[in-house]
Amino acid sequence: MNPTWNIPVLRALATAGVAVVALSLPGCTKADASAAAASAAAPGEVKPLAVKVIAARAVRAAPREEVTGTLFPAQALQVGFEVGGRLAVVKGAKGQAVKKGDVLAQLDPEIADAQVAQAEAAVAAAEAAATMAADVAARNLKLQQEGGVSDLQNRTSASTAAQAQAQLLAAKAQLAQARASRRRHDLKAPFAGTLVDAPEQTGATVGPGAALFVLEHLDTLLLKTTVAESMRSRLKPGVKVRVESIGSRVFTEDAVVRNVLPSADPATRRVPVELAVPNADGRFVAHTLARAVLPLGEDQDAQVLPGTALVSSNGDHVLVVADGGEVRRVDVQVLERREREVVVLASAALSAVIDYPTPGLSQGSRVTVK
Repeated sequence: MNPTWNIPVLRALATAGVAVVALSLPGCTKADASAAAASAAAPGEVKPLAVKVIAARAVRAAPREEVTGTLFPAQALQVGFEVGGRLAVVKGAKGQAVKKGDVLAQLDPEIADAQVAQAEAAVAAAEAAATMAADVAARNLKLQQEGGVSDLQNRTSASTAAQAQAQLLAAKAQLAQARASRRRHDLKAPFAGTLVDAPEQTGATVGPGAALFVLEHLDTLLLKTTVAESMRSRLKPGVKVRVESIGSRVFTEDAVVRNVLPSADPATRRVPVELAVPNADGRFVAHTLARAVLPLGEDQDAQVLPGTALVSSNGDHVLVVADGGEVRRVDVQVLERREREVVVLASAALSAVIDYPTPGLSQGSRVTVK
């Protein structure tokens, strides 16, 4: 038999149940707040910073120094006429490759040709006069030996012949000068190369020495840079070097140290170095920036790290996490700086190096590893 409930009693129980639930909710909230307060750090206590650590990779590498400099043509010259005149013909154009001796331009030769003709006529006249004077001197010498003329007359005719011969030599010198001037009306390339500048029209009057063309030999470029004085003794001429263009990312492994100059640059106190960069295929562009990695010793055991782990303030170093969770500084020597990595020497294996260290980390800081 099912029990029956008194409606007033049920209402009283329902009312009591609602009251219990309403009272229990504030109690739960207070308990959660107490737990959160218990888990929070005590006042004045610094919460350890979470860091990401990485391990170094062992490699064999030699000490290297990365330097930058400008790529210059092996030969470069501003070319102009040695004589003045009116520019009549331009045969060389911008960007044209020329050989040694090729005619680049010509001046109007009208006046020069006339001067040559005049000098040739003067030589012919001097030759005739010298021949006549020599005949007279020879005849007087014979007559003087036979007693037909006096000794004074003989010496006078000999002197006249010598003077005529000197005049002939002077006329020939004038002719040679006129012909040389005429040849200089043709401007020729002094060496093989590429014309990077040239006049675009004729008719202008140019003076002696005025630069009309810029000729550059681009098959070999010179990377001119400097190194610290301490590295001079470790850098030897003839050593192969990697050179990479900064703008286009092209590179070569066949560049060679050509000169290590024994005189430092007065402004920087660094030693100038010249690298010969082969460029027969035209991959490099002259007068642009390039970087070179200079080898400075033999291969040795080293470690590779991301460049983001290296700290350079107050000397190159990395931060590692010790077994107790403390930060420890380890000084390193950078052998090579790559695009995203660095090759370093350290006193021990680097197994827990902090990547992206923040400025707030220092020796003895407490950290946790992510």
